[in-house]
Amino acid sequence: QLVESGGDLVQPGGFLRLSCAASGDIEDVPAIGWFRQAPGKEREGVASIELHSGATRYAVPVTGRFVISWDNAKNTVSLQMPALKSEDSGVYSCAAAVSPTWRALSPKMGWGSWGQGTQVTVSS
Repeated sequence: QLVESGGDLVQPGGFLRLSCAASGDIEDVPAIGWFRQAPGKEREGVASIELHSGATRYAVPVTGRFVISWDNAKNTVSLQMPALKSEDSGVYSCAAAVSPTWRALSPKMGWGSWGQGTQVTVSS
């Protein structure tokens, strides 16, 4: 089970840190990813992290800006989001990789056990 937290209303240029807490047996989970969905748009991949190697992947719009990390002691994946823009607004959800296609960072392939999501709104 995955539970997200940390979403909020922030001004452009602001910072948020999202958390995805994992419970249950995740020993065989290869990766956890963050996804977002803006109103009227399809869900898109944001970032993923391999839990054993720490390897990360980022979508182009957030590369060089967002940072995903894994705290093994707390079983929590965090997403640090500095310099937020209005286009970063949306419902952010985390998911566990369930098949080899997860590396494409597409929400339609390879991901399951979705959390309920947390709302991020970037607005002045």
